[in-house]
Amino acid sequence: MRRAKRVLPLVAVVLALGVPLSGCGSGSGPRAGDVSTGQESGAESGAGSGKETGKEKEKGMDMQEAAEESDAMLDAVLEGIDPEVQWAHGPTTTRACGVTRRRTVMTVVSPELRQTFLDRAETYWRTNGYRIKAVNKDEKFPAVYAVTRSGFGVSVSFRGKGQAFLEADSPCVKESEVAAPASEPNGPAYEDVYPLPRPNVRSDFWSGDGG
Repeated sequence: MRRAKRVLPLVAVVLALGVPLSGCGSGSGPRAGDVSTGQESGAESGAGSGKETGKEKEKGMDMQEAAEESDAMLDAVLEGIDPEVQWAHGPTTTRACGVTRRRTVMTVVSPELRQTFLDRAETYWRTNGYRIKAVNKDEKFPAVYAVTRSGFGVSVSFRGKGQAFLEADSPCVKESEVAAPASEPNGPAYEDVYPLPRPNVRSDFWSGDGG
């Protein structure tokens, strides 16, 4: 009898700044709350698997290239959220064979519009072939998690003081040096400032009276 091929599972690691979705040595999943998983699909169901991760490494992608691709993904989803919100770069972290890029939203998003914010990110991802991995319907800290066909995990989540965070987590790639992001934030850069300030930019659309 032929033995079934083994498929490496994703390893979930909860990071202090968030929970990225995929990658070697780091995965992600939803935070506590009302979560639905595996119900929405855009890309093929194999996206984000260990098999896809291996393909990325075989292609020769290194951490710098993975970081640049992550930046492009984050740029794109932010452009897909209308009206525009102000954002700044969050910290970049690396692990044994992957890299995570982060963006922090500086615009105040009122509690009543947090789900709208997530819906616009989800719509962008769904339209562009991402697979929606999980949706957290928690009232205070909602989030949505998606994965690409090539194994990159992306997420948008609300955390303390209603601040929105975006993350892109690469699959397993070749080790290399990783430069700072090249894209310029559309507001203050907050260089060498950590942690970043809480949301402090008002929006006629997003902030409302309850922001």
